[in-house]
Amino acid sequence: MEPPPNGMVPADRKPEILKEIGIDQRLDAPLPLDLPLRDEAGRAVNLGDYFGKRPVVLALVYYNCPMLCTQVLNGLVAALNVMSLDAGRDFDVVAVSFDARETPAMAAAKKDAYLTRYKRPNAADGWHFLTGDAASIARLTKAAGFRFKYDEVRDQFAHASAIMVATPDGRLARYFYGIEYAPRDLRLGLVEASAGRIGTPVDQILLYCFHYDPSNGKYGAVVINMIRLAGVATLLVLLAALVLMSRRRARMLRAATGDAR
Repeated sequence: MEPPPNGMVPADRKPEILKEIGIDQRLDAPLPLDLPLRDEAGRAVNLGDYFGKRPVVLALVYYNCPMLCTQVLNGLVAALNVMSLDAGRDFDVVAVSFDARETPAMAAAKKDAYLTRYKRPNAADGWHFLTGDAASIARLTKAAGFRFKYDEVRDQFAHASAIMVATPDGRLARYFYGIEYAPRDLRLGLVEASAGRIGTPVDQILLYCFHYDPSNGKYGAVVINMIRLAGVATLLVLLAALVLMSRRRARMLRAATGDAR
C-alpha cells in the first residue's frame, strides 16, 4: 500500500504508544501552585514560588532526553537571546522534568549548560530547573494538558514538544508548539500574559494587529484591525496635510495683501 500523498499516517495506523501522547490546550486553566517540587540545589519548593510577580515560560521536559527535549530547550534559549526582555527581570522560565527518576543534580547540570548560552544579568535567578515525584508530575502535566508515555523497550519517554506561557497568577495563557519559537510570538505572549506590565507601546500596537491562534500556537495578522489602524494613520496624515496647506495658504494671502499695499 502506498503512503498517503500528504505524508501523514492515519490515526488508526499509529503505534499504540503515540495514540496516548499529545498536548491538550488548557487556556486560562490554573496551574497547581501548591505543587511540591525540588529545585536545582535539592531544596523543597512549591511551583507557586516562581509565580506572583511576572509571567512564566513553562517547559515540560526531561533532562536525560536523548533528543527532543534538548531541541525544545535549544529553541527556547535561541528565542530568548533575540528578545530584549530579560528572564529574572521581565519574566521567569521554569523547566520541570516529567521523569520522576531524575535528580536535582541532573537539574543543576542542565541549568549550568543553558546559563552558558543565556548570558543575561539575572539569568541565574530567572531560569529554574526543577524535579518532582510521580504524584507531583502527574498533577502538573494533567493541569497543563501534557500527555506522555514511558516506552520500556527503549527506556525513553514518548511526548510532544511545546512551551507554555502562564500569567503571574498561574493561569495558562499561550502554547507554542514545536522546537523553534518565533521571538515575536513569544514576546507578544509574555506581554499579553503580563497584562501590559512589560513591553513597549509598540508591543501594544502589535497585539492590536495580531491575534493568537490556538490551533497552531502562533500569532497571525488580524486583517480588520490592520485595516482600521491603517485607516487611522491615513486620516492623521490627511489632517496633517490639510493643516500644512491651510498655513501655507494663509502665508500666501498675507504676502499678497502686503504687496497690494
